[in-house]
Amino acid sequence: MKNTLFKNRKILLFFGLLITIISCSSDDNDKQTFTPTLPPITQTGANTFGSYIDGKLLTPRDGSGGIYGTNKGIRRIAGGNAPNYIYNEIYIDDWKSEKGGLLRMHIIELHQNGEGTYTINESNCQNGIDANVSININCRVYDDTEQIFKWYCSIENAGTITISRYDYDNGIISGTFSCTMQNKDNSNEQIEITQGRFDINGYTLDETEFP
Repeated sequence: MKNTLFKNRKILLFFGLLITIISCSSDDNDKQTFTPTLPPITQTGANTFGSYIDGKLLTPRDGSGGIYGTNKGIRRIAGGNAPNYIYNEIYIDDWKSEKGGLLRMHIIELHQNGEGTYTINESNCQNGIDANVSININCRVYDDTEQIFKWYCSIENAGTITISRYDYDNGIISGTFSCTMQNKDNSNEQIEITQGRFDINGYTLDETEFP
């Protein structure tokens, strides 16, 4: 009887170690094989996003899950009544990387103004109804030198965003952007967002995977 229990314990221990090894190997492979790439500029509702923040490329990546389901790499949020929403927001998250960044874009009067080039103005680093009533951006990035996350807010007349396609009926918003950001806690520290582009279809966003 004791020999049988001992053998069973050895078998369970072996399988436990095997599962751990496979899991760690899978995580290591993901870290080694995934390389973010800047997507092309498109206006087809391809559900893509990319931008350089202080020289680091941010792309959306889904998380493993949350209270309300999978933590999505891209979310599109609107406040007010359709179609003349008070604001539209684009949320970008890298949930999978250990030091993943995030970006929040706050756009007012999108339906009223439609396609065109607009000025990015000052952000208070808040979102939704708490955000400044303007087109503004805030982001969080990891500082490798200080080994901490830092929040940055767009400044007044920070740059521009070009809405190249706004198609309310088909749920598509596409555009490009670039701007200057300042540290939320130290206005003397500024960084640049460059080569920003997005092409989002709100109707198919939940079905799109961001690996």
